[in-house]
Amino acid sequence: MNYYQDIRLLPDAETNLGFLWHKVFQQIHIALVEYKIGENQSAIGLSIPGYKLPEKGEKEFPLGDIIRLFANTEAELETLGLTQWLIRLEDYAQIKTIKPIPEVTQYACFTRRHIKSQKQIAAKTKKMAEYQAIETGEPIETCLEKLSESAPCGICNLPFIHAKSLSGNAETSDGFRLFIEQKLLDEPKSGYFTCYGLSDKSEEKQATVPWF
Repeated sequence: MNYYQDIRLLPDAETNLGFLWHKVFQQIHIALVEYKIGENQSAIGLSIPGYKLPEKGEKEFPLGDIIRLFANTEAELETLGLTQWLIRLEDYAQIKTIKPIPEVTQYACFTRRHIKSQKQIAAKTKKMAEYQAIETGEPIETCLEKLSESAPCGICNLPFIHAKSLSGNAETSDGFRLFIEQKLLDEPKSGYFTCYGLSDKSEEKQATVPWF
């Protein structure tokens, strides 16, 4: 990664950072899908300079007000053409000029973490209880109670963005929480970015962006 471009989000009294992240991130996702280089693969990587883990009771949005995009060449960011994708949000998203990256000593890997919702967990637990009841002959209520004791709680303290999938998946068509995990590394990894601008989740395909 040799070049970057910042988008500064400009919230006001009526429009908070969380809402702007949702709107701007969705447009970036659409742009990356348009210019994808493979099946769910993008040449553009995304960084979140203000990333932090939210503390209990904290009201401040944990992803900050800057979205930073990286590419190997200046031409790739120019071709992406952020201005056309964010034209309707120009009052709330300030697009900076493309710049070469400064010298860095750390790299960040941002990946999506799949966290099941309480509704998804409950549906899966019920299905397992029905199967177990048939196998054991026990009442479904008994099986459900046993399984519920060991079911995951669905609670995650990672920061998230409200997003919508373009894949046509019925489960995510109404939107979902996209949880983001950050890892800081001393060496870069040249794996693959998804069309969310995030690193591939598999260890051998992880991709990093310069951290500054």
